[in-house]
Amino acid sequence: MKAWKRLFIVTALFVILIFCIANAMFFHFLNTQENDRQYRVEINRAALLIEKNESLPIDLSQYESLTHVEKLDGLFSNADKNDAQIFFQADAAAIRNFFQADSDYAVREIHGSLYRFDHAANTEIQSLPFQTGVNAILAAMAAALFGILFYIRLKILGPFENLANVPYELSKGNLTVPVKENKNRFFGKFLWGVDLLRENMEQQKLREQALQKEKKTLLLSLSHDMKTPLSAIKLYAKALSKNLYQDTKKQQRIAESINQKADEIEAYLSQITTASREDFLCLDVKNGEFYLSDLIQNISTYYSEKLALVKTEFVIERYRDCMIYGDLNRSVETLQNIIENAVKYGDGRSIRLSFPEDDEGVLVAVKNSGCSLESGELPHIFESFWRGANCGNVRGSGLGLYICRQLMHKMNGDIFAQANEDSLTVTVVFTRA
Repeated sequence: MKAWKRLFIVTALFVILIFCIANAMFFHFLNTQENDRQYRVEINRAALLIEKNESLPIDLSQYESLTHVEKLDGLFSNADKNDAQIFFQADAAAIRNFFQADSDYAVREIHGSLYRFDHAANTEIQSLPFQTGVNAILAAMAAALFGILFYIRLKILGPFENLANVPYELSKGNLTVPVKENKNRFFGKFLWGVDLLRENMEQQKLREQALQKEKKTLLLSLSHDMKTPLSAIKLYAKALSKNLYQDTKKQQRIAESINQKADEIEAYLSQITTASREDFLCLDVKNGEFYLSDLIQNISTYYSEKLALVKTEFVIERYRDCMIYGDLNRSVETLQNIIENAVKYGDGRSIRLSFPEDDEGVLVAVKNSGCSLESGELPHIFESFWRGANCGNVRGSGLGLYICRQLMHKMNGDIFAQANEDSLTVTVVFTRA
């Protein structure tokens, strides 16, 4: 907020400077233009009146700027007024007095005589309404500018200030810090999304803790249960090693008991293996109904520009809009995972979305040019943590298509892949609503 305060101070100083400059220019304009124009008009009127009447004094009450009119006689009485020698033959004292007036004046020549028109600046020019209007406009502009600054402070910077400590707290693992609700038209949804992310992270953390607790409990329980058959096996083995059982039938029963105890241990190990393979991802799905056009619009908005930047042709074929059963957000996630794989492992020439006809479901096929999968690898691409020989130096976890399959199954759908020499097509099957 320090930057905003500095901006506010600079703006305030700028506004004050504009006010001062505007008023200074206004007063200068009045003194140099309006007053000058008025007294010149009045001098011309008085000169015209003298030229017609040739009489002094004249009535100055009808003039606002003229204060005195004086005549210098005899200057051009005996010669041409354009003759400079005759001009300076006039009485020097009279000329000096004529041109040494205490006030501002203008000189006019009328019928061979000079007239001096003394005038004063009219300080009562009706400039107040104009000046007030100009200042009012400047004040309105300043108020609007400060209003915009305060609006930015309250509606844009304020929400971010409230959110400043949230990422820091989340990075420390403090997932209980709440995000204040705000109905801001710009960042209300953003703040709501951050708070939702925080809640999801908190729930995920609780689920992981519960899962870890369950697994530890299971391991402890199975480990305890395995001790009994192991002890029995050790006891039988020790007895056999010392030839305590000479009877063949009894040795056979002991061998069968050892085999039974081994089966029990194998069952416990199977439970441990099953527990370790349980779904480690919590993929919540909120099934409902949505239009196919909404799904494709989300994909088109995100990938049209992105793929254009990497010079990959992105084609969405024509389709018939319909209602789909499932989770729109999870469906978008599924197609995004498939397209990301197409970007990573395709040849970068083209990615095409097509919509094969099907009577029972809605099919969306993502086809990328170039297929680098080796023969026999296609059945494994939907397994968790599996990565093909074509991965090379491309980063990945081997979970993308696995997640897609899990999501589609939870939305009562399916997913499958077909490979050719020059392309790979992954088709998602949605259920019609």
